[in-house]
Amino acid sequence: MFITPALAQTAGAQPSGSMAFLAQSLPLVLIFVIFYVLLIRPQQSAAKRHKAKVDAVKKGDQVVTGGGLMGKVVRVDDTTVDVELAPGMKVKAVKTTLSDVTPLGATKPAND
Repeated sequence: MFITPALAQTAGAQPSGSMAFLAQSLPLVLIFVIFYVLLIRPQQSAAKRHKAKVDAVKKGDQVVTGGGLMGKVVRVDDTTVDVELAPGMKVKAVKTTLSDVTPLGATKPAND
């Protein structure tokens, strides 16, 4: 008999229908906001910076392709670039497969 009145008092303290829905959905909204701030937004800004860097590639820049080949850009088209890997050895690469672009003169020697 002692437990029944205590349960009856706590059962009456339940929030109403709309408040219960809000209380249950609030953690899900907070999780989504945290994922957006910590994961989605930084990934979108990094992709935007990479796209801008690839779109600005010009003759003389050092590039790294998606396959790991490093070379110097000798010609740029709308969608492709010609990359010189070694003297007299040129390959054509699609711009979107470039993983890194280093502008001409931006690199320093390793021992300086």
